[in-house]
Amino acid sequence: MSFSFRKMLVLVLIGSVLIFSGCGSTLTNEDDEQYAPIDKESTLQNEESTKDDKPLSGKSTSSTTAPKAGTTDQIPVTLVSTTDGDTIRVMYKGENEPVRYLLIDTPETNHPRLGKQPFGEEAKELNRQLVNSGDLTLEFDVGEKRDKYGRLLAYVYVDGKSVQETLISNGLARVAYIYPPNTRHLTPYEEAQLVAKSKKLGFWAVEDYATDSGFNSGSSTNTETSSGASSNPSAPAATTKTTEWFDNCTHLRTKYPNGVASDHPAYQAKMDRDKDNFACER
Repeated sequence: MSFSFRKMLVLVLIGSVLIFSGCGSTLTNEDDEQYAPIDKESTLQNEESTKDDKPLSGKSTSSTTAPKAGTTDQIPVTLVSTTDGDTIRVMYKGENEPVRYLLIDTPETNHPRLGKQPFGEEAKELNRQLVNSGDLTLEFDVGEKRDKYGRLLAYVYVDGKSVQETLISNGLARVAYIYPPNTRHLTPYEEAQLVAKSKKLGFWAVEDYATDSGFNSGSSTNTETSSGASSNPSAPAATTKTTEWFDNCTHLRTKYPNGVASDHPAYQAKMDRDKDNFACER
């Protein structure tokens, strides 16, 4: 084989190697470009799944960004008036709406059957002060949004602080009307109530007043005028509510050892067991 032929053969072989090397590089680059979009799409999907991976409560699970309790899904409203300790009226979606506080009950201030109960005015006054002290917001639970009277059922906040929990903590509201699934904040409310009871705050200072079925205030009324007696026997009797409260006869006898008559402001029908219009007599 001549030298020129061998030289030509070597050049051909070198050229072939270079061509195949270039082809290999081109295939590798095409493979990278082909899989890059898939990797990018997978990353985006992972990011979206991370954003959607939240608890049902809507609260973040991050220890650094978790919102304060009660700040989720709060709706700003404008206060119209304070009805009593657990009811207000607000402007909601352009309508004047009554709002009944979820999971609590306060003593009545003007009930058609129960009248004015002890600590009712105190609960109303604290509620009035709270809802007038800052920005008012409502939070709805996952269950019924209205009660049978058409009132909105909500958790109420002022500047992000729970009004319900404040009333409970001061011994002016009890945990009540627990109807699942509207129980989102039941646990902290029950914990606040245990503290108030242990410290005998508010109505918890009165033994057996707050019960599981309500407030044990009696249902008696007195028939007397401002002078203490009816001036016209044929006229409808004026009614006055109990103004001096005792939870039982033992308690009452510490002040009135011989009991009280039915025209006494401390008289309660539940203490008049023999129905002789005289309570806690010995």
